[in-house]
Amino acid sequence: MAQTDRQLEKRLERAIMALLEQRAATSSICPSDAARAAYDGDDDGWRALMDPARRAAWRLVAAGEVEVTQAGRPVSEEARGPLRIRRATPRRPDSG
Repeated sequence: MAQTDRQLEKRLERAIMALLEQRAATSSICPSDAARAAYDGDDDGWRALMDPARRAAWRLVAAGEVEVTQAGRPVSEEARGPLRIRRATPRRPDSG
């Protein structure tokens, strides 16, 4: 039975968060790491999950859970090329 799109979205989001939890607080992952973790197979079918993995990362950005970076700097959804995902840095309260 094929999983629904929503189930896949949640599975990828959980994969991203689980992978980040297994790494040092300053480490990052590639969207392909999440695609591979969420894929149920031994072949290269995980490649079909790359775009959904990137979309999952952007949903987690919107939720304040992660940052998507290039060359160590946060980027917006318009960014093209290799991306990394890391835990969001805590925001400092305004010092009024």
